[in-house]
Amino acid sequence: MKYTQLGRTGLKVSRLVLGTMNFGPQTDEPTSHGILDAALDTGLNFVDTANVYGWGDNKGRTEEILGTWFAQGGGRRDKTVLATKVYGNMAGEGDPWPNHDRLSALNIRRAVEASLKRLQTDYIDLYQFHHIDRRTPFEEIWQAVDVLIQQGKVLYAGSSNFPGYKIAQANEAAARRGGVGLVSEQCLYNLAERRAEMEVIPAAQEYGLGVIPWSPLHGGLLGGVIKKEVQGGRRASGRSADALANTSVRAQVQAYEDLLDKHGLEPGETALAWLLTRPGVTGPIVGPRTAEQLESALRALELELSEELLTALDEIFPGPGASPEAFAW
Repeated sequence: MKYTQLGRTGLKVSRLVLGTMNFGPQTDEPTSHGILDAALDTGLNFVDTANVYGWGDNKGRTEEILGTWFAQGGGRRDKTVLATKVYGNMAGEGDPWPNHDRLSALNIRRAVEASLKRLQTDYIDLYQFHHIDRRTPFEEIWQAVDVLIQQGKVLYAGSSNFPGYKIAQANEAAARRGGVGLVSEQCLYNLAERRAEMEVIPAAQEYGLGVIPWSPLHGGLLGGVIKKEVQGGRRASGRSADALANTSVRAQVQAYEDLLDKHGLEPGETALAWLLTRPGVTGPIVGPRTAEQLESALRALELELSEELLTALDEIFPGPGASPEAFAW
């Protein structure tokens, strides 16, 4: 396993992040535990979840699955860098009571206690804001986080889905209080979706945040989806199906698959390996539903993409270019 430091911190994390969103809704508890054990056996130590995972009437279920895994002992919790998130509404369906979502000091306090209970641990390594909260000032947010850090319940804070200017606002507010501020940003970033290169990643680099891309295969679009269709396998669905309905996107994906076929490379593994070459990226989040999918993701760590191939990938999926030159003179 390869490791790097999370942004400007001294925390060492694996270059792949194990995403757990499928644990519960699509992957049962025993299989989830098996994937977690397999990941830990390879040295993958960075595990990401969120309080709302499980969704619907089962919000919190994913954290519970992690909690029962930690409870098995064997050093599982000590070896894991645990990241979870706060923001989503955790109230029951049809529950009219307010203050069960967003980033008020009250909800942060309530949410972290509930997550700790489900996770069966007494601290969270990285506590992430799942979205921006336009209603709550950062001074209030940092006051709540500072208390949690002082109590030893949270070690670091990170953001998710923040625009560049909010990363700046958050860390400037933290600096005024003498705090560390955000140390990571979890954003949508992959070969097919590179808008983060315009403002988010430059802001993250400027403030020393590690970038943690989610949906590295863009909902399966970069995982060999056309080849699988031709071979009679799993058909595209969700984001990838919507994208393929666009003929220009389909042509891009076909060119991508043809290029990698020429080089004898697997599309999904190459998409992950490409992210590992990008400036500022700590590691992409992989969300395996099976042990086999985890093994495929791990192979990406061994790939070394040539300059020729990287140039060809840029030609198929051109990024927006440097900011602000991309939209200015």
